[in-house]
Amino acid sequence: MSDFQAIADRVEIEALRGEFTDAAMMRDRARLASLFTPDGALRMPNVPVELVGREEIRVGGERLQSQWDFFVQNTHPGIIQLDGDTATGRTYIQELARTRDGRQGLNYAIYHDRYRRTTDGWKFTERVYEVRYLDTTPLAGSAPRS
Repeated sequence: MSDFQAIADRVEIEALRGEFTDAAMMRDRARLASLFTPDGALRMPNVPVELVGREEIRVGGERLQSQWDFFVQNTHPGIIQLDGDTATGRTYIQELARTRDGRQGLNYAIYHDRYRRTTDGWKFTERVYEVRYLDTTPLAGSAPRS
């Protein structure tokens, strides 16, 4: 693999990770699901949720988002390890959320990722969510109302 190809792959994978967060924040579950391979999996053991395949990811995401009063996810670059047409990586995240039933909190977490190059570009084959810190102290702020 050329240095140029490795740089291009890293940029595309980083864009994929950014698009995931944008789709989550914009509540665009169809777009979020399209970022996975057809057999891709989104696993959140602490929730607990395991969604396999684009349709399950879309429907499961809609079910989760229907519970939110608000949700904010900020991502921070992690690592990307390339291996030909596959790669692994980690993304570090911070989230604030409040559900309609009053549960709320701040957390810091890691996405442990597996990626595959497809004819449509890099896609997630697996994304595993691991919470490293959780604070359920009542949040001082609130979502703006229109």
